[in-house]
Amino acid sequence: MPTIGVSIAVPEPWAAQLQDYRTRLGDATATLIPTHITLVPPLELAEDALAGVEDQLTAAAAAFAPFRVHLRGTATFRPVSPVVFIALAEGISQCEQLAARLRTGPLAVDLEHPYHPHVTIAHHLDDAALDRAFEEQAGFECAFTCDHFWLYRHDPDTGWVPTARFELG
Repeated sequence: MPTIGVSIAVPEPWAAQLQDYRTRLGDATATLIPTHITLVPPLELAEDALAGVEDQLTAAAAAFAPFRVHLRGTATFRPVSPVVFIALAEGISQCEQLAARLRTGPLAVDLEHPYHPHVTIAHHLDDAALDRAFEEQAGFECAFTCDHFWLYRHDPDTGWVPTARFELG
């Protein structure tokens, strides 16, 4: 069964900037993970369910207005989870509402932790690397209009591949 996920892609030039940073920090999986804000976390789904999922995503996107995302500064999920991320200063409630709307039917997932939109920049690294990411990216800031999201499919060799784009509004 394929593994899929649904995310907002951080646009360029910031996507490459953050992905390159993650790679330089020593995250071996960084080149396999596009810079993103997760809406629906990875889940296995039967191949024959994908068409219905795409219909569901299309309908949800059409009913949701574009919104502004402002990324600013770093935060962490430590000690609960070894993650450092770029925080959302604006767009949190819209991401929460959109994610809740998407995570129904075949995309309903039990979350291990409460949903908190963010952009991961360091994950499963040693404490020194996590501290370094927290400090070095504290001044990061960008803003963009979110007017679409992507359905991704995981490929074991190339990582997360965008397969369908869904326009908001």
